[in-house]
Amino acid sequence: MIQCPRGTRDFLPDEMERRRFYEGKLRETAKTFGFREVETPIFEDSELFILRSGPNVLKELYAFEDKGGRAIALRPEMTAPAIRMFVNGMSNEPKPIKVFYFGQCFRYERPQSGRYREFFQFGAEIIGGATPQTDAEAIAMASSMLKALGIKDYRLRIGHIGVLRSKIADIGVPPERTAEVLQKLDKKLYDEARPLLEDMGVSSDDMDDLFDLTETIGGTEVLSKVPGEAGDWLRQVVSYLEVMGVDDLEIDLGVVRGLDYYTGMVFEAEAPALGAEKQICGGGSYTLSELFGGEKVFSTGFAVGFDRALLALEKEGAVYDYDGIDAYVLCASDDVRIKAAEIATTLRSSGISADMDIMDRKMAKAMKFASSARARYAVIVGARDLENGEVTVRDMNTGDQSNVRIGDLVERIRGRCAVSRFKE
Repeated sequence: MIQCPRGTRDFLPDEMERRRFYEGKLRETAKTFGFREVETPIFEDSELFILRSGPNVLKELYAFEDKGGRAIALRPEMTAPAIRMFVNGMSNEPKPIKVFYFGQCFRYERPQSGRYREFFQFGAEIIGGATPQTDAEAIAMASSMLKALGIKDYRLRIGHIGVLRSKIADIGVPPERTAEVLQKLDKKLYDEARPLLEDMGVSSDDMDDLFDLTETIGGTEVLSKVPGEAGDWLRQVVSYLEVMGVDDLEIDLGVVRGLDYYTGMVFEAEAPALGAEKQICGGGSYTLSELFGGEKVFSTGFAVGFDRALLALEKEGAVYDYDGIDAYVLCASDDVRIKAAEIATTLRSSGISADMDIMDRKMAKAMKFASSARARYAVIVGARDLENGEVTVRDMNTGDQSNVRIGDLVERIRGRCAVSRFKE
């Protein structure tokens, strides 16, 4: 039996309904912040991702040569495609441009809990602005999204990459090796960073000061320890966040994000329920457009790891209540099946979700199937009732049933379903 490829998954109907529900929560939140949706191709020129992340990214790419000899890669993330799209078709539009996107990404890495080779990312970009308000807007929307999903326990950590960049420059790290050091600091790999820094002639005391800086974590009182323009910037960002209702944050100068195109504020969100691999969201301010042939434009963006966010909900014990259908139409006898199809069509045409027995089951088995389909109501079509222009409607939760005139059926089902949904 052929299985789906390693690191990928099939989503059966119940899981697909759950995912669409939570995806909808993210979309609704983005729209309330004035963002509009965009979509980019699942595959791009490999060069796009090499320019963004360097040639080492090829180890993680699903890359191939197409029939025209072009180097193509399935996208490993969606920020670079979004900025490429901006350069191609939106650079002359009024700024800021606020867009969001949702889609599949692909990375060739070892699958583990919450990490897959095919995964889903929900992200947003504010393109064309470099202000504390821009940064605060991105963080506030990310926080609102996590709340909308229903994640109860999460931490927002905010830093400024400029603090570490300045410190690294001050202790004598050559500019061309800054990214190499930041990548080690991002993962707190001090034992690996130390020999690198020794090779660059950095003293032991300066290394210790650098490592201590990455461990500077706390509430807003930590901002007093952040020097210069970076400190002033973060204080303004936090002031905006306070009036925007974001108070569940901490300052962490060790937030690096591991990518050398970040220019200022950086942030991450963690869900402790996930254990060691707890990051569910991250982003910051950056410039990328000049790498792709456009003018230099400052942006702030972030991405939510959708799969990990859903796993965090699961770990917290969240239970999704599946919708089911409004009505299931079944037959008391074979001679009314044409009429049953007509009634089901009438319900569907009126916006009521309805299914019907298409397997010629006896009524008992059809009723059992209606229950498995989570139907709110069963519409039983019988020859005797039809003589009076009626059908029988059974409430599948209570078992109560009554005769309803066919002309009143749509109003009756719609009214009762609206009440039951309101109560939920």
